[in-house]
Formats: sequence, structure tokens, C-alpha cells
Amino acid sequence: MNRPKSLCSALLALGLLLTAAAPAAAHDEGARRRADNAPLVIGHRGGANGYLPEHTLEAYALGIELGADYIEPDLVATKDGHLIARHEPNLIATTNVKSLPQFADRRKTVMLDGVATEGFFASDFTLAEIKQLRAVQSFPERDQSFNGKFQIPTLVEVIELAKRKSREEDRRIGIYPETKHPTYHQSIGLPLEDRLLGVLSRAGWNHRNAPVFIQSFETANLRYLRTKTSVRLIQLVDANDVKPDGSLDFSKPYDKPYDWVVSNRDGLFADLLTPRGLQEVKGYADGIGPWKPYLIPSACKSVQNGACVDVTGDGVVDERDRVLLPPTNVIANAHKLGLLVHPYTFRSEQKRLTGSFEGNPVNEYLAFYEAGVDGLFSDFADTAVAARAIFLLKHDPDYARCLVNARRCERNND
Repeated sequence: MNRPKSLCSALLALGLLLTAAAPAAAHDEGARRRADNAPLVIGHRGGANGYLPEHTLEAYALGIELGADYIEPDLVATKDGHLIARHEPNLIATTNVKSLPQFADRRKTVMLDGVATEGFFASDFTLAEIKQLRAVQSFPERDQSFNGKFQIPTLVEVIELAKRKSREEDRRIGIYPETKHPTYHQSIGLPLEDRLLGVLSRAGWNHRNAPVFIQSFETANLRYLRTKTSVRLIQLVDANDVKPDGSLDFSKPYDKPYDWVVSNRDGLFADLLTPRGLQEVKGYADGIGPWKPYLIPSACKSVQNGACVDVTGDGVVDERDRVLLPPTNVIANAHKLGLLVHPYTFRSEQKRLTGSFEGNPVNEYLAFYEAGVDGLFSDFADTAVAARAIFLLKHDPDYARCLVNARRCERNND
């Protein structure tokens, strides 16, 4: 099937803009277009949570099977200090805990990063109790048939899986843990950082060349980690929403890192991606993990009374009613400082695809690969891998032979 002409033109314009924006980085950008240094596919919440409940060994294993280079365990702490893989300390949306009568009395409301949040919190459960829970699919539009079937894994179990699958697949598979709400965990006496480093040390993965990235939306804990480990660190950068004109909305609590709130530091997440902010990040981290609209924004195709119009006529306003804008200079500026760029999160559902991509998720991946990202987070690792192969076939003259004649193409995950 041919790509729509409108998208071809958009990608051509994107390429010209990027070429003009970063001539000094031409050599490095060229290296990122070869199979041995191609963009990483990072399995977001496992890389197969488009198909299975997130943060389960089954989702991680399927994400690896689908081609993810790294799998991402979000980390929270149990009452007895174990690190488990959950997207939030609140277990209500990702497990069956609310249906288990033995835990009904654990329901409560806590202040989580300044927001009153009701639910069931991992810090009120021992690991033995966590193992009585089962994961559920948190996206209502995705397959719910596996709800209640899979356990919640520990970080130790995730590492063991990654090592075993590396041997079975004969390729290097890494982990990309996120410390979730580190200030909150510190406030309840369960700080994450040294626990994480302890697990990595026991696994032999607490060193610079380990297949590990540690990420966080906060800054203070990354600065602390930099003093304790040489493992690669990534500064995540968030926002609340995208406005009709393509600018970002910084409504609380997604306006700034929460440690900035606690320390009364002025500024917004966006300040971390200015040239000055990137220079600051360079002092303690190895890269940035920005929400993808920071790199290639989009605007509503039509606006009335300050709001997006349902131009597709399907009765809802979503990404399909938006169109791509030119890329920003964030990638080029980050690369000038030697910082990696790993945006999030790529998903395949039609409602999450900007209208310029004509309903094909591969086209979104191609736009960001062409823009020069060093890796990206995907709920659907198979689509990310297929798009990367298309990208490499376009840019690496040796990749076709490698793809046809070898079981896999070697890449450098260091």
C-alpha cells in the first residue's frame, strides 16, 4: 500500500527542516541511521501491554518476543521494602485488589504528589500479600480477557527474565526501570533509590556498561543516583495536555517535577528542554525522555471558541482531528550536548494517532525515527520494530542483506 502523498510531503519537509537545523551533528545523526546504532525499541510497561495486562512477566516476555530491546518496569515499594513492577503506588486500576474482600479495609485516601488519591497502595501490602493479587488491563478499549490471570512481579523477577530471555534469544535485552513518585516514597519511609541499586548490584548490573537505564520525572533523586552509580540516567519530561494551537498546557500536577514543588523551585517541565535546561540535565543525566509533543507537536485542524472541532465527524474529538506541526529543535540541541533522546509513549489505537499519519501507526514511528530520536517507548513493540526495519531499509545500504541473510542484525545497545 502506498503512503498518502500528504504524509510523503510532510516527512520530506520534516527531513529538510532537521537537516537545516543540525548540520554540526551530521556525523552523529548518520550513525543513528545504521543497524548497529539504530534507535532502541523500549517496551513501555513491558512492550506488549497493548495486548496483555501491563507490568507482568507475561507482558514483558511477549514484548521481548515482539522485538523490544529494553523492557520498562515502573517501580513502587511494598510495606516490607520489596520493589515491584506497577505503574503507580495505587493498585486500584492495574490489579483486581478492589474485588478481594480480604483487603477491603486497605482502601484509603493519601496525598500523592499533592493530589488526594483514593485506592489501595502498595506500601500497605507485604510482598506475600501482593502475590495474592492479579493484574488487569488498565485500558478499557484493550483486550480484557486476561484480567485476573497474571501475578505482579518483583524487580528481581524482571531482571531474571531479561537475563534468561537474553540467553534464549541470543541478543542483549535490558531493563529501563522508572522510580515512581520518589518524593512520596521518601515521605513514607520507603525510598526507592538505594533499594534499586541494591537489586542491580546483586544482579551484577550496577555499572556503566550494564543493560540498564534508570528514569524519573523528578530531578533530585537522579542527582542522588548520579553520586551512587554510573548506570545511565534519563530525565523524564512531562506536561498536562496539548492546546489547540499545539502549545503545551502545564496544569498541576503535571506542571513541574514534584521535588521542585517541595523545594519551592520556580519553573516548569519545559524549562528542562531549553538550551540552559539541557545543560543542567547534562550535569547529572545521560539523556532525556520527553513526552513526544515536545519534539513534534500537533495542532487542531479547526478551532472554534478556543476548542478543537470534530473534523472527522465521528462524534469525538481526538488526535485524528489534529495535524502535525514542524519539529522543534529539542533533539538537535540535546544531541549537541551528547544527550540521548527517548520520547514516550507510542500507541497504535486510531484515536491516538495524529491525523497526518492517516491511521497508520508505522507512519508515526517513521516520523520520529527520521527526526533523529535514539529510542522510543512503545506499547506495541512489534509495530515499533517493523517501522524501524523500514527506516533502516531506507537509510542503511547494508541492512537489506543483513535482514535477508541473518537471523537478526547486530546492534549496539551499549
